[in-house]
Amino acid sequence: MKKLSIIFFIAFSILNAQNVCKEFDGNNLSGILYLDAQSVKVATNVEESLIPAKKKTPIIAAGLSFVLPGAGQFYSERYLKSAVFLAIELSSIIVGLHYDKKGDDQTTYFQNFANQHWSVERYAKWTLKNANKINNAVNPNDYKIFENGKINWNELNRLERAIGSYYSHQLPYFGEQQYYELIGKYPQYNVGWDDFGDENTPFEYDPTRKNLTPKFIFYSIERGKANDYYNYAAKAVIVIIVNHFISALDAAWSAHNFNKDLDINLSLEKFNNKFSFNYYPQLNLQYKF
Repeated sequence: MKKLSIIFFIAFSILNAQNVCKEFDGNNLSGILYLDAQSVKVATNVEESLIPAKKKTPIIAAGLSFVLPGAGQFYSERYLKSAVFLAIELSSIIVGLHYDKKGDDQTTYFQNFANQHWSVERYAKWTLKNANKINNAVNPNDYKIFENGKINWNELNRLERAIGSYYSHQLPYFGEQQYYELIGKYPQYNVGWDDFGDENTPFEYDPTRKNLTPKFIFYSIERGKANDYYNYAAKAVIVIIVNHFISALDAAWSAHNFNKDLDINLSLEKFNNKFSFNYYPQLNLQYKF
């Protein structure tokens, strides 16, 4: 009788332990060791897979995008934004390089045109010939502009200053950037173009610029094109700089929102199947796009 009681107690304990496992794990254990071991293994794998996503660091995201626009967005898993910022960067670089090259080519073109058709010698001869007519207080003989077949630039500039308001500017040295700018900008240099005439050709300053030579006007337009190309290139550089700053700020914000929008909740839900209680792990994942 004592042995029978012990056997009955052991059997009752095993059955009760199996029910407890059902209630706690919700795996409907079969009592077969191999199958139950597989069920426990599956549950373990599920729990191991429920690892929260790693949060993003806003400072790192901002730094990445400041170096390369779009990189911080890619780090924060905002792939569409990443593509947009990177596309703006590449497009701006291409546009900037394109127009800078066009500006260089156009500059070479108009400078070569000026070298062929504008002469400082022609300009200086006309100035000496007509200086006294423009300003009767000026004596041309006081200025030694031509020395040994060369232009004395200092003497030419001194004569320009003496003539006064009619000559609003002094001619920079040959080859300087201002040299090429002024000869196609101010009417006083109209007399230096080869379609003007010579030192005996009359010319009066006209604010309306109607009496400028065709080559003067053509040169002004071509020089203006070069300036326009460089302006486009400069604007592209501004877009690049702004894109770096905006991308960096947006990347930090994107990383912040990634951490905020990623909400993982793991809970153990209890279900009543009429005969027993089963427990199931539940993952709540909310991600905003």
